[in-house]
Amino acid sequence: MAEVFRNFVNIDVGQVHYRYIGEISNGELPLVLLHASPTSSISLTQLMLELSKYNHVTPLYAPDTLGNGDSCKPNIKNPDIEYYSSMLKKQLIKLNIDQINIYGTHTGGSIAMDFAINNPKYVKNIIIDGIGMYDEDEKADMLKNYTPEIKPDLMGTQINWAWHFIRDQNFFFPWYKKNKDNQRLDGFQSADKLHDSVVEVLKSIDTYHLAYRAAFKYPKREQLQKIKQPLLLIYDENDPLNKYKDEAQKFSPNAENCLISSDSSLAIKAKKIVNWLNNHSE
Repeated sequence: MAEVFRNFVNIDVGQVHYRYIGEISNGELPLVLLHASPTSSISLTQLMLELSKYNHVTPLYAPDTLGNGDSCKPNIKNPDIEYYSSMLKKQLIKLNIDQINIYGTHTGGSIAMDFAINNPKYVKNIIIDGIGMYDEDEKADMLKNYTPEIKPDLMGTQINWAWHFIRDQNFFFPWYKKNKDNQRLDGFQSADKLHDSVVEVLKSIDTYHLAYRAAFKYPKREQLQKIKQPLLLIYDENDPLNKYKDEAQKFSPNAENCLISSDSSLAIKAKKIVNWLNNHSE
């Protein structure tokens, strides 16, 4: 089985941490994977391992978004999604990569979308796995309550907060609306995965919220219509963003859609991604 390796690429704002499988700069078309908030590329390792079973999909490149995981912090106060996609371009240039397939989930989906729109020659195919088509009231509510700014203190309250922030996302969506209507009934992360996610949040406790807020503000309805590349929209029944699938389809009528049932394994999702990329390899 392949192994997920780790490295850093230096860009002008600092060091960007990434996970990868295969030789990134060997001239092959890489699949770039962009993670969801609030953790890091650690959340994509199992998917990367499943994808790597298909040799023609590699190399795989999965960076930690700036301000998340082990990557440097953004160098501006309130970065937007276009900022994050411009940082991705700097990484690719530094790694001598001039064309990619791109996959993004949740926040990573917004970054992937923006990158594909603004760099059409760079992106051959785009996959978005979960997209939040919030209306204005939802957006205002999420910006107010979902991502509070957290600072370390001498009592270590940030540690307790991070644990419950990650844990409660398993029970409710949004996590702060703890009522029956917002309850999630599709299972709970293992203790190990919960721990790993909390550690990633704690690494970037004072900047974790920046990419989240950028994604909440990103005008997905307008932007989806600008994508010119072949687009696959993945809807996972276990994903709380699955409820927005009809809205996403409305604004991207030319996209192909893929439903992942609640009893499907990650291996099945990987196979669907690979099959779709194969169909769009020319």
